[in-house]
Amino acid sequence: MPTPLSEEIFQECIEQAVQKVFQTMLQKDAIPVPGQSPVPATTDWAWPTDLSATVAIGSVGFAGDISGLVFLYLSEDLAHRIAGDMLGMTPAEVVEAGREVASDVIGELTNMTVGVFKNRIHDLGYPCKLTIPTVVWGDQISIRSPRGAVRRTYVFAVEGRSVVADLIFKED
Repeated sequence: MPTPLSEEIFQECIEQAVQKVFQTMLQKDAIPVPGQSPVPATTDWAWPTDLSATVAIGSVGFAGDISGLVFLYLSEDLAHRIAGDMLGMTPAEVVEAGREVASDVIGELTNMTVGVFKNRIHDLGYPCKLTIPTVVWGDQISIRSPRGAVRRTYVFAVEGRSVVADLIFKED
């Protein structure tokens, strides 16, 4: 019988996933932001100011006994820094190489993060499969939850910049 899912379990699973991937792949601490993580469901919440310009949004879905999507939001600057760190390039070289390079890295970072999350909820009795990662870029982008879905938003600080993990799910 699966472990009942609670806010605390979701928070633990997503925080562990983000922290483990950022530490393992980038040697960077992803620190939950006190007072903003998780964002209360009833709050009209303002996004971190460093995410008000162009952002990279990586998403990976999961489907099974619980289905949903995880979105990772990063500023364009942080996305270029992360891509540079993973590929041994400077942020300027990443920009020169084109957005596809940073998109590939952010897609893989999101895929690894959601993979760790999926493994954790699988261990709790909720098997599921992952979708292919998708990355979009833009400003003033908002995601709406489908009817009947639950949304949980978690804010992290990475080298003084914001990373938002947005979890939208439904139990099947």
